[in-house]
Amino acid sequence: MESSKLIDYKIFIPAILVILAISIPFALYESESLKLLNIIFNEIVEVFSWGYLWYGILLVAAGLYFSFSKYGKVVLGNPEEKPRFTLFEYASILIAMGVGSTIMRTGMLQWTSVANDPPVGVEAGSPEALLWGNAYSMFLWGFQVFAIFVMIAPAMGYILHVKKRPLMRISESCRILFGDRFTDGWGGRVLDILFLISILAGASVTLGLGAPIITHNLSALMDIEVTFGLTIIVTVVWVILFSVSAYLGIDKGIKRLSTFNMYLAGVFALFILLFGPGVFIMNYFTDSVSFLITHYLNISLNTDSVHQGKASHIQSNTVFWYAYSATWAMLHSVFAAKISQGRTIKEMILTYLIAPTFISWIATGVLGGLGVHRFLKGDLGVLELVKEDERMAAIPDILSTLPLGKLAIMIFIIVALIFLTTTLDSTTYTIAAYTSTRDMSKFEPPKILRIIVAAVITGLALILMQIGGLPPLQVISGLMGLPTIIIQFILIYAAKRMMDEDEAWKFNIRQE
Repeated sequence: MESSKLIDYKIFIPAILVILAISIPFALYESESLKLLNIIFNEIVEVFSWGYLWYGILLVAAGLYFSFSKYGKVVLGNPEEKPRFTLFEYASILIAMGVGSTIMRTGMLQWTSVANDPPVGVEAGSPEALLWGNAYSMFLWGFQVFAIFVMIAPAMGYILHVKKRPLMRISESCRILFGDRFTDGWGGRVLDILFLISILAGASVTLGLGAPIITHNLSALMDIEVTFGLTIIVTVVWVILFSVSAYLGIDKGIKRLSTFNMYLAGVFALFILLFGPGVFIMNYFTDSVSFLITHYLNISLNTDSVHQGKASHIQSNTVFWYAYSATWAMLHSVFAAKISQGRTIKEMILTYLIAPTFISWIATGVLGGLGVHRFLKGDLGVLELVKEDERMAAIPDILSTLPLGKLAIMIFIIVALIFLTTTLDSTTYTIAAYTSTRDMSKFEPPKILRIIVAAVITGLALILMQIGGLPPLQVISGLMGLPTIIIQFILIYAAKRMMDEDEAWKFNIRQE
């Protein structure tokens, strides 16, 4: 078949086989494997907490250096051409890709984990613990995480839009450092397989963890039980949505969904403010921002070295969050590079640092503020629900306390579904572009390949959901961040080397 020539099976098939080889044995022995994986992860927290914290700081510093040095004015593409998207469209796509699906799962309840397990010296459930909770939720969606997401993009964007290399791959960006023999041989292939393993695993986890957001809210809305059959139905509808969007491409699918959902999410936020505790939410948001700014360095670099007890949620979760974000970094950067044609490196980095952070803080303030208000007023035992592992069920319980509770749940379902769709259609599109043998500097990834990728992600997720393999795969995804971090710093240096070699800050810039 002609379509088979469009897929690079040398990297696609090995990546799938590795995921199955890892996931199925772990799934069959879930409790034992989770125990083993958590021992490994806890050891990493114990030994490398300091390294992960400095890693986030260093990437922010690298982003600021690239933005405000001579490299920041380098255009990704022809300097005479206008950017492919308006700034609003561009930011909306990055936001939908970067925060959409996860913020809907964590925004309303992330604060509870800190409130139940606050830093040393803070009483659980106290007013100070509640401030720590929302401030930390905002921190998780702050500059370090988005620097992790974007800092491979300069290298990827440069090879694609300036160098016009046909393959949009990590290995291709390393050619300037390791030479042709490594890039075209096993070394380059291993890098590309590693990329696909991390992204396919992350996409399967996202699909598996995203479905309960919809199913639990549908259960509350329609008064039905959450069953695996309902999960299948929701997953099929969701797969159809993100498959169609990925099939239509960036302009007709991903861009339209992303910009539409930005407006819809804004309407939902106003709905909560007007029909819910709007004054409290604005006050709590203000307090949370103030608390975060005051304690930002403390959260960023605190390892609790003089406290010999068990690591608090903030300490252990920050390490996991950075590691998990590093796993997604290659996907985010490759996709950001693809849509950044006509943007300067400064515009690309600063948009990714500022726009998702701004929207995430608002979402966390509104959703988290609603949850905290219901806890303080005694309307709902939120902290107890979370302790009892009823996290997803707590979301419709909180929304149903609004005057128009059913309508709030309906809007939440729609916003969550679209955000989940825009996350996975971007993922599907990027994997298709990455595995395609077509020249990505000139063409879009083949539509048939986008459908194949969507089917593979869906199949992996459903198998793992059925046999119980998602929790181990989630921890594995976090552990895979370690090699990704090394690749990130290599590619940051590669971007600098390529621009230095071409003197791009002289010749590939916009004329005043």
